[in-house]
Amino acid sequence: MKLINPKKSLGQNFLTDNNIINIIVDQGNINENDIILEVGPGTGSLTEKILSKNPKKIFAIEKDKYLSKNLNKKFNEKLIIINEDILKIDENKLSNQPMIVFGNLPYNISTQILVKWIKLFDLNKTFKKLILMFQKEVAERIIATTNKKNYGRLAVLSSWRLNIKKIIDVSPNSFYPVPKVKSTVLLIEPKKEYFALRNPKNLEHITKIFFNQRRKMIKKPINLVFRNVNNLSKKLNININDRPQNLPPQVYFELCKEYEKLLL
Repeated sequence: MKLINPKKSLGQNFLTDNNIINIIVDQGNINENDIILEVGPGTGSLTEKILSKNPKKIFAIEKDKYLSKNLNKKFNEKLIIINEDILKIDENKLSNQPMIVFGNLPYNISTQILVKWIKLFDLNKTFKKLILMFQKEVAERIIATTNKKNYGRLAVLSSWRLNIKKIIDVSPNSFYPVPKVKSTVLLIEPKKEYFALRNPKNLEHITKIFFNQRRKMIKKPINLVFRNVNNLSKKLNININDRPQNLPPQVYFELCKEYEKLLL
């Protein structure tokens, strides 16, 4: 097989390890009624394994024109290839039933993709589950818990609407070309019930203000946003001498709700 030259500009690292491919696909528990969305299929190694499970339909989003043509030749009409940037796709228009998503996400835009999906209004109706590969450092930020050094905005946003489970760390040797970093596969399922907020952008705003100075006490950011801080700290049981990493996600959701009241 002719080797394809990966493009650094698109963050391309092709998964070649069959053992890892099998583990990833098995997490999907695919049946004949499932609709699949694969992001960045690349050379089609994962796609081939997904097809062997005989899903109802596969959408493959590949930004690289050359790779898209290759996939068309390789799989003919077995999948619907969309030559487009995933950040510009309206996922709700692809399917009228929740999809299973597979993605070896480009490292340079992986967090942008995840945050885009978290903010989808009908997340439950759009996705059944997502099996995604991230740079290990990014995955650790996604699943980080309170008081951990890598706990921050991404963990708060992710925990708001997602249940997340770490599946496996992946060696750089499982890819071509070999990246300089390790990767991690996460199994993600949208929460059926989650804290009601008017607009996800408000949670992004609040967490940005607080985590901008993550080493300092929350006294300053909380005063930047709210006026009657004493009453608020009592209501939410917050110690204003704590640091941003000391506050659990639920407190950020509550703070966001209080902030939304100010916008009315």
